[in-house]
Amino acid sequence: MNFRVTRSGRAFSPWEADPISSPSFDIATAVIHAVEAAVDDDLVEPNASDVDFDSRQENPSLSGTDASNTSIHASNVAPASSSSASPTPRGAHDKAGSKRRHAAARQAGKVREHLALLPPARRPQHIKNAGPPVETRFNLMKERVASTGWIGLRDDGQSMQEESAGFEEPGWTPTHTLPDILGQKLDPLPTQREESLACLADILTTPTARPITDATGRVFGLSGGHPDDPTWMAEVHDAAVEALEAACARCKVSEARTYHRHGNFAPLTAGDSYGGGQMEPGALVNGVINAAVLCSLMSNLAFICLAGFATGEYLTSKGLFVNWSPRLFDYYASRMRCFYKWYTHLQRPFLNSIWSACTFNLGPRTCCIGHRDFGNLAFGWCSITALGDYDYTKGGHLILWDCGLVLEFPPGTTIIIPSTAVFHSNIPISVGEQRYSFTQYTSGGIFRWIEHGFQSEEAYFASLSPEERVKEREEARARWEGGASLFCTLDELKSGSI
Repeated sequence: MNFRVTRSGRAFSPWEADPISSPSFDIATAVIHAVEAAVDDDLVEPNASDVDFDSRQENPSLSGTDASNTSIHASNVAPASSSSASPTPRGAHDKAGSKRRHAAARQAGKVREHLALLPPARRPQHIKNAGPPVETRFNLMKERVASTGWIGLRDDGQSMQEESAGFEEPGWTPTHTLPDILGQKLDPLPTQREESLACLADILTTPTARPITDATGRVFGLSGGHPDDPTWMAEVHDAAVEALEAACARCKVSEARTYHRHGNFAPLTAGDSYGGGQMEPGALVNGVINAAVLCSLMSNLAFICLAGFATGEYLTSKGLFVNWSPRLFDYYASRMRCFYKWYTHLQRPFLNSIWSACTFNLGPRTCCIGHRDFGNLAFGWCSITALGDYDYTKGGHLILWDCGLVLEFPPGTTIIIPSTAVFHSNIPISVGEQRYSFTQYTSGGIFRWIEHGFQSEEAYFASLSPEERVKEREEARARWEGGASLFCTLDELKSGSI
C-alpha cells in the first residue's frame, strides 16, 4: 500500500478506517468499575482480617446503561497474603475495617448519585443557619413568559424599568455607576435605596446564604455566598481565575462575537441545548481550539467545586439548589434523568451539577448590560458565580430591576436567580480591574422536547387530535403558574417537610 508523505517525511494513509463497535461494552459501566476500584485502593487496606470476604463468591457484575440501576460493592476487595499482615488484635481490625468500608461505600454512593442524577442529601440545618431573607414586592406569578410557558419573552436588551428610570444603556457596556443608581428612583424598591443597599451590604461578604423572597413569600432567588471554607478563595477562586486567564490567551473568539446582547466580552459555552433552529437537542458546537480550552476548564478542579456548590454539594459542605428549592430541583432531576438516558451520547458539563449547559465569560471586564435570558427554562434557576480582582463595594453589583434590588457581588460568590423572568444587569467595575463570571443553566427547549415525547413542537401538535390540542393549550396557560409553585416558602424550607 502506498502512503502519502508529509514534508517532515512522516507517512500517513489516505484511507478512512471503518469504525469498530462493541455492543457488549458500556462506557458508564466501565467508569463505575474504575471508580469503584480507585475507591477500594484508596480507602480499603487489602488485609484479609479486616474485611468480611468470601473468596468463593464472585464480584457482582454491573450491567445496563442506566446508572441508577447499578450496584457498587466497594467492600469486595481481594485479600492480601496473610504473611504480610502485622499482628493486630481482631477487635481493632474489625473496627478499622468497618470504618474504611463505610467510607468507601459513601464515596461510591456519591459517584453513583452523580452519574444517575440522584438528588444529593439535603441539609435543612443550612436553611436554619442562613441570614435573614431579603423581602421584595416582586410578584413571581405575574406573567413574564411565552405563551407556551417553557421560555421567556424575547427582549432586545432593554427593560421598561430601565427605560423609565432613564438608565437605558447606549452601548455594549454598562455605563451607570453606583452613585448613578443611588441617585435615581429605582422602582419597585420597598424602601429608600440607601437603606436598602445598606441592608444588603453584607449579603455576600460572608459565607452566609440569604434567600430572596417575592410578594407571596416564595424563595425565588438566593444570594449564596460561598462555602465556609478558609481555603476557598486561595484554592478555588484563585485557581479558577488563573484557568480563565489561560483560556483568554489560548481561545479563538472573533471580535464580532464579543459584541452580543449581554455586553462586550468573550464567552465560551459548553453543554447541551435545544433552540435557535436546531432540529433536535445536541451539544453546543465549538471549534477545535475552543473545544480543547473548554475541556481544560471543565476538568479543572476549581470549576468542579464551583459547579457542585451551586447544585447541592461541595465536598461535605453546604450546597444551594437542592437545599433552597428542592421541588424545582426534583423537577430538573427527573427530566434530566430521562433526557440523558434517551441521549446516551450527550453528557452534562459537570457530573456533580444538575444544569445541562454552562458559559465561561472571559472578560476581562465582564459586566452585563440589561437583559433576560429568555431561552432558558421560564421558571428555572440560573447560577452566576463572580470571579476576578475588583472592588465589589464600588462595582460589579447585580441589579435585579424587577425586584428593585442592588446586590453586592464579591469575587468567589454565587447568586442564583430565575434569569428568564427577572431583568438583570451589572454595575461596571473600575479601570484596571478584572472581572469574570461562570454561569450554569438549562434551556427551556430541552424540557419542552422531553414533555412532548422527544419530538419537536410541530411534530407533537401534528400527532394530536383537535380535542387534545385544546387541552394542550390550556395546560400551556397553566404551565407558568405550575412552574412558579415549585418554589418553596421559607416556612416550608425551615420545617424540613419537603
